[in-house]
Amino acid sequence: MKPYLEHLTADDGASWAKLNRALDDGIPFQWHHHPEFELTLTLNSTGQRYIGDHIGRYEDGDLVLIGPYLPHTWHSVDRPRPETPHTALVMWFLPEWAERLTANAELAGVAAMLARASTGLAFSHDAAARVQPLIVELFALPVVDRFLSLVRVLTILAEDRSATPLSATAPGTDRTNTDRHRIDRVLTHIHTHFAEPLTIAELAGIAALSASGLHRSFLRHTRQTVTRYLTRLRIGRACALLSSGSMPIGAIAGAVGYDSLANFNRQFKALKGTTPSRYRAKFA
Repeated sequence: MKPYLEHLTADDGASWAKLNRALDDGIPFQWHHHPEFELTLTLNSTGQRYIGDHIGRYEDGDLVLIGPYLPHTWHSVDRPRPETPHTALVMWFLPEWAERLTANAELAGVAAMLARASTGLAFSHDAAARVQPLIVELFALPVVDRFLSLVRVLTILAEDRSATPLSATAPGTDRTNTDRHRIDRVLTHIHTHFAEPLTIAELAGIAALSASGLHRSFLRHTRQTVTRYLTRLRIGRACALLSSGSMPIGAIAGAVGYDSLANFNRQFKALKGTTPSRYRAKFA
């Protein structure tokens, strides 16, 4: 799935955009990015979220803030209440909107939170539960009241000291369109084929760059090397499998692209600080 650049439109009279997305068939994998911040509350849905190089499980009531141009998607697996659709309540606002808003000293905490969102932030269960009724309500409010309610939500979330960063790195902000499109093609291929053998020569060909040109552009775009990005993606997928099922660890290693169990165990421990078996035990 191509990480396409999504174009968003605000309602008439509004300075930011929203979407109440209800899906009976589940939330599909649609790898994309956009210049806006995105605040997404997911209801009656469980599955996996992919944000930058992060792959993790999400549950009913999951609340995430994503920074500009950070590639992301959700992929639902189940819903707690089968008679009710998967729902995503999504709010988008541009960095310029946020800068004007947080120029006020009273919103310094919101500015700090938005800076942290460059790599994605998952809010704590308590913070998400506190703002959930406000988010649900604001979708039915008039334009002015909706704006004030969003500001209230952001100020509450800025107080969440347990919000967790997601992706290891943030996308670069100084990219030309050509450079961004080249690396988007590489990221598309990596996310689609990460469990297969991948070579620098192959990825450089997809980007229409030399190997050294790919290294420079990828590092500028993702703030990490291709190898580091691929390792984090594979281990992130392994974490999702370890925490959500009983697939043998050897099978998981193969499913995420490792033909050597010893190498998988070594890479996993280097990144997560523990072994796959001990990681799984935390979810037993």
